[in-house]
Amino acid sequence: MPDTFPLQYCASSSLSTITTKICPILSAVEPLLSVRDLKVHFPVKGGVLQRTVDVVKAVDGISFDVPRGKTAGLVGESGSGKTTTGRAIARLVPITAGSVHYEERDLATLSRRDFFAYRKKIQVIFQDPFGSLNPRMTIYSIIAEPLEIHFKEWSKSQKQARVADLLEKVGLSAEFMQRYPHQFSGGQRQRIGIARALAVEPDFIVCDEPVSALDVSVQAQIINLLQDLQDELGLTYLFIAHDLAVVEHISDQVLVMTEGKIVEQASAAEIYSNPQHPYTVKLLEAVPQL
Repeated sequence: MPDTFPLQYCASSSLSTITTKICPILSAVEPLLSVRDLKVHFPVKGGVLQRTVDVVKAVDGISFDVPRGKTAGLVGESGSGKTTTGRAIARLVPITAGSVHYEERDLATLSRRDFFAYRKKIQVIFQDPFGSLNPRMTIYSIIAEPLEIHFKEWSKSQKQARVADLLEKVGLSAEFMQRYPHQFSGGQRQRIGIARALAVEPDFIVCDEPVSALDVSVQAQIINLLQDLQDELGLTYLFIAHDLAVVEHISDQVLVMTEGKIVEQASAAEIYSNPQHPYTVKLLEAVPQL
């Protein structure tokens, strides 16, 4: 595997026209994840016979690398394809074409049974801290559910100890295990979601707009928590957001996405100091200034 980000998408005359060039080395760390020409297309059905009348190209041929232990920020407006990209990597939506190499294994070609071994390695933190937790389950049951699937040989006491440790790790008390989601604030619920994602000791986490539904002050707390966990556990993140300001401090590399394509990618410092694509400039201009 190469140890560079091979493509950089640069400014062009329109959003639909993309040129490429070799990108300077952004990291000497070997990629944990390498995406090549990824496409996710959804058929549009119509008519009495429900035939395919059109295709929505949610993700239309994107390529990027995420080095081990680093964070790639994927930024774009609603409908740009960024969430679909994260879900495709986690195999939550079918991949139409392209490859997703994880530790040199192409996940796109694996059967559901073969991919099961990678489900522990790749986890997702979802956007909505209210809708992503089952309101009928206790916090213990929510966090322990992945353990029931992937660590069936564990005893109940082992699972309880693991859940207690995870709650402490995300800044909550182990005494909360028997409470229910409605008894927590949005920020606390997202911490529970993070604990659930960490339960099976993943290496790679897709953070799907994990702070967009939270107050600004709480956003900073969650981002700081994610950074602390990354430093402690050596995690690798794909951090999805619609706001460039959110990814500024957490990302090593920033990927700017619109209309299913990545139009620019570079180090975070370069994106913020010298944006090349007009769409990137537009996103930066939309960031509130004090």
